[in-house]
Amino acid sequence: MTKSNRMIGDRKRIPWVAHGNKKKEMVEWATYNQVTLFRHELFATGTKGILLKDAWDMPVKKLLSGQLSGDQQIGSMIAEGKIDMMFFFWDPMEAQPHNTDTKALPRLEVTWNIPFACGRASAEFILLSLHLQDEYEIRLPDCSGYLKRLTHPG
Repeated sequence: MTKSNRMIGDRKRIPWVAHGNKKKEMVEWATYNQVTLFRHELFATGTKGILLKDAWDMPVKKLLSGQLSGDQQIGSMIAEGKIDMMFFFWDPMEAQPHNTDTKALPRLEVTWNIPFACGRASAEFILLSLHLQDEYEIRLPDCSGYLKRLTHPG
């Protein structure tokens, strides 16, 4: 794969992930900002999808629970270019039974160069960005050297 760019539209595809202790905060924040978020295509894992849909009465595409591979679903969507940004209300103090899955998400967001909020403050900054309502061109990584190293050792 060579270096290239990808356009993300003015209607962003945004998944929501929240650890157990952060679900209430996520729903409160999202409800407060629902007018802005309503313009975008929203996804959520497990009970977060139910909580958001009930709180907003608006469409949220529900994915599997994080513990049942929902986080991996999101990771796959990021790698396939089907996710434009992500809100992940992360609780670093809470042990997670599927910790390896959730820890992979920030790595994927950095690898594929998508905006990523890991809490309320970073979510606010993304939501208030001038780029949220417009198309935006993101630069994809140049993995050609890495791929060449894997296929042509030595």
